[in-house]
Amino acid sequence: MTTIFLIGFMGAGKTTVGKLLAHSTQKRHLDLDVEIEKKVGQPISQIFSEQGELSFRKIEHESLKKSMDQNAIVSTGGGIVLSASNRALLQEFSSEVIYLKTDPTVFIERLKRDTKNVRPLVTDKSVEEISAIYLPREVLYESCANFTVNTSLYSPKEVVREILAYLNKKEQML
Repeated sequence: MTTIFLIGFMGAGKTTVGKLLAHSTQKRHLDLDVEIEKKVGQPISQIFSEQGELSFRKIEHESLKKSMDQNAIVSTGGGIVLSASNRALLQEFSSEVIYLKTDPTVFIERLKRDTKNVRPLVTDKSVEEISAIYLPREVLYESCANFTVNTSLYSPKEVVREILAYLNKKEQML
């Protein structure tokens, strides 16, 4: 197995599932947002407010490229698929892209409960505004994914079991 990328909207469980999957596969876990914060020395919210989304997306792209050959579980940011060059990287150079699909009502509830992470694109937004951000991304997530798990239906441990079953089945087919 090589690098496995977890994609999906904010609140889908990419970081939580990524850590558990890394433990189960004995791989390192990389959270691209955390890597970006380390590199820039600022929280994502501050990068957005001081440098703008475009600057953040450039840094995000460089971080994605760097993670390609890390043989790790990589939790991406929710907007990673907005860039055509990021989608191309995910589709061409990675072994697996797992879409953690979540129903909007579920991720909105999770985002409300998450007081630890400031999410600049959804802060102070209504349910309708958050859904409007998510809906155009859904098709982009689907276009990149080798496998999809609906995290609305499962606990994080169950999501990991679903992913491992998929990976084991794929390995047996080779």
